[in-house]
Amino acid sequence: MPCSRTALYRRRRRDGTVACVSSPAAPAPSAPSRTVRASAPWTGLALALGVAVAAMLLAPLLPGISALVVAIVVGVMVGNLVPLPRALAPGLGIASKKLLRLGIVLLGLQVALGDLLSLGAGMLLVVVAVVTLGILGTVALGRALGVDRRLTILVACGFSICGAAAVAATAGVIDPEDRHEDRTVTAVALVVLCGTLMIIAVPAASAAMGLDATTAGLWAGASIHEVAQVVAAGGALGTAALTVAVIVKLARVLMLAPVMAVLSLQQRRAGAADGKRPPLVPLFVLGFLAMVVLRSGLPLPAPLLGGASLLQTLLLAAAMFALGTGVRARLLMQVGLRPFALAAMSTLLVAGVGLGGVLLAS
Repeated sequence: MPCSRTALYRRRRRDGTVACVSSPAAPAPSAPSRTVRASAPWTGLALALGVAVAAMLLAPLLPGISALVVAIVVGVMVGNLVPLPRALAPGLGIASKKLLRLGIVLLGLQVALGDLLSLGAGMLLVVVAVVTLGILGTVALGRALGVDRRLTILVACGFSICGAAAVAATAGVIDPEDRHEDRTVTAVALVVLCGTLMIIAVPAASAAMGLDATTAGLWAGASIHEVAQVVAAGGALGTAALTVAVIVKLARVLMLAPVMAVLSLQQRRAGAADGKRPPLVPLFVLGFLAMVVLRSGLPLPAPLLGGASLLQTLLLAAAMFALGTGVRARLLMQVGLRPFALAAMSTLLVAGVGLGGVLLAS
């Protein structure tokens, strides 16, 4: 008797007869697990925040160097010397984007409109001129030198507004996918280099020109890049100079909102062709303005403002560390001398506009 088609092979019995045997049923393939867990972000976030705390503790020992700068330097070192586990990536991504924006929002609590108005219309116009001419002039210089357009914009905003925080905010608008983190770190490095030199140069030049303490303080606030650098230079000039220097610097910080709005509009127009339309005004810019209004309209207690300032520094430092881990040193070494020339020229431009404006306003 022939075997049926379902029998896969024959087996001969001991008595000589043939048995038709089907293969045993194969086990059903197990269904793929639907609970594939993504790496939890907590480890990466904890690392970024831990480094930020360490940077905040170390920064006071380094005059003129902010915790943000310390954090991004540590991030670059870690990213190039230590193989980071993939499990850290989700948390570092959150730190470099969401914590950055939250930190910029809290930065608004440092700005009180009443303090800024006390400068007078003349100095407020000087601040607008420093930021506007600084950005436009630096962009023109970058184009003439052949420096990468994105790097030029980062340098322009960082040098004209408020240093590393402005660089990071600008990167979040013109490069929201973090495809060019090396440019962000390069711009921050240039802020550190040139701003640190300005801590020494502004007091020395003020003494050589015979400027009084108030005028020197106004110039320091109008020309030096980082808030921490302004504090260092203002402290060297005296208490009166320090007070006005910080107020002028915070007026420049307020310019972060309109500049980011303009950059966002440009990105919106550029993205219209390929269907990508970023928000008309970034949400973190609206939050920044809301914090400015809150600080200006309500008598917030000093402990609350102090705590908000510490939290803002913590968030921004964590974001800087996360950005730094994604940068490769070999790429930074390939930027050449042109960005350094651009940084030097931008520094002289901002300082020149600031000095001329302060002398006219005084």
